[in-house]
Parts: sequence; C-alpha cells; structure tokens
Amino acid sequence: MSTVHKTDNQAPPSSTKYQRSSLKFRRWGRKTPFVRYGLPMISLTVLGALGLGHLLQGSKDIAKVKDDQEWEIIETRKAISRTGPVDAYKPKNISLEEELKALKQKVDIDNYEYKKIMKPKQSE
Repeated sequence: MSTVHKTDNQAPPSSTKYQRSSLKFRRWGRKTPFVRYGLPMISLTVLGALGLGHLLQGSKDIAKVKDDQEWEIIETRKAISRTGPVDAYKPKNISLEEELKALKQKVDIDNYEYKKIMKPKQSE
C-alpha cells in the first residue's frame, strides 16, 4: 500500500481557484481605487436619489388624491347652494386711510386722566 502524504502548504484545487480570484480582485482594487471606493459611493448616491424620488412621488400622489376629494366636496356644496359655496370668501376693498379714521374714532388720545399708581412701600 502506498500512501500519499499531503503537505500543509498545499490546498485543494477549488480553494486555490478562489484564492487566485480574490488576489486578482485585491490587485485590481489597488491599481484602480475608483473601482474600490468611487464606484460604490457613486452607485449608492444615485440609487439613493432614485429611491427617495420614488418615495416622494408616492407621497405627492396621496396628497393629490386628498386634494381631489376636497375639491369634489367643494363642488358638491356649490351645486347644493344657489349662490355658490356656503362660506364663500368675500373680500372688502378697504384703504389704509379708512382704517386710520376708524381707529381714531375708537381711541381718543386727547382725553385722558392721570391715575396714581401705588408704590410697593406705600401699599403696606
């Protein structure tokens, strides 16, 4: 019987194949650092931006549906009432001069009374 002795520094053929490919990859990463560091960074940035855009588009779609529902409610109120929406906004044309006149009528700065305010020592 003949016995074959394997030495410790020999590896099975399949593991040497993986070791060679890992060495090639390491060498490739050392030669071109862009592939090792830049490409993953750029790909994460681009894919992250696309993912966030997709998520934001979903929230915009939901907001649009809610706005459409509110608009339908307003339109049905208009159809129910003859004069338009129930609580319609009716702006008034007011000038600053008219506001000043109204304020002067409310507050008269010429008629006033002096009132004595008690000091803390006098109140005791």
